[in-house]
Amino acid sequence: MFGNIFKKPTAATQEMPNQWIKCPKCTSLMYYKEVEAKQNVCPKCNHHFRISAEKRIASIVDEDSFVEFDSTLAPTDPLKFSDKKSYKKRLEEAKAQTGKTSSVMSGSCTIGGQEVEIVVFDFSFMGGSLGSVEGEKIVRGINRAIKKECGFIIVSASGGARMQESTYSLLQMSKTSAALNRLHHNGLPFISILTDPTMGGVSASFAMLGDIIMAEPGALIGFAGQRVIKQTVGVDLPEGFQRSEFLLEHGLIDMIVDRGDMHQTLSDLFKLFKKTKKVVNAENEIEKFDIVEDSVE
Repeated sequence: MFGNIFKKPTAATQEMPNQWIKCPKCTSLMYYKEVEAKQNVCPKCNHHFRISAEKRIASIVDEDSFVEFDSTLAPTDPLKFSDKKSYKKRLEEAKAQTGKTSSVMSGSCTIGGQEVEIVVFDFSFMGGSLGSVEGEKIVRGINRAIKKECGFIIVSASGGARMQESTYSLLQMSKTSAALNRLHHNGLPFISILTDPTMGGVSASFAMLGDIIMAEPGALIGFAGQRVIKQTVGVDLPEGFQRSEFLLEHGLIDMIVDRGDMHQTLSDLFKLFKKTKKVVNAENEIEKFDIVEDSVE
């Protein structure tokens, strides 16, 4: 059970080394409680700060409804990969820093009283990179959704595939996409939520496969970085071309939703999907009945 994220912080947890926060967008200096009160959104310019998976879940799901699964799954180092540091060392540092064993949290919850399976990326764990464990957690979440006949959500915040796992990581792109195809054939909705940033192999796979794709305001979304693209094509790129507003304008995503409105928007969408499914099922029953009648004649 994951109810502790909804409890009020103790006096010890309220102590912060930096009590003042400077917004990177409007440069306003604000007291941290003022920002926290708006779910880590700048009250001056609406800049959405990056947040942990725990805070993300608390802002989306019904209170005390989240139950985490597969929290003990942890990556190994089959390639014995090493760059400036060994992969094993990087994993140890990430675990010590975040208290997590992977860059995603997955589990069951309710949103507006409706059962939903959810997977949330945490950028603080190795840049939210997609590895074999993350892919497995996503597939297990999809399988639970199929078994329960409920909706599925992925909240992406990732730099892309995890290079330390090489092909093992890249395989997760096709593995998760195939699992989402099964979800689709079962007539179950998948909502993809893109937050800052959603890049690389994540944006090139499941993040863009949602029945509905929504994003937070100002989120960086793309495949390669702007500098790499400019060096490759050799031309100046449009202003903000990898931001959610640009993608919405050009039809690559369906909607932009403020963090404070996300819970209600998801609740409304899943209710709509539920009603639509009932209508489709009713039409299918009529078609089957007509076929039977024809065969009798």
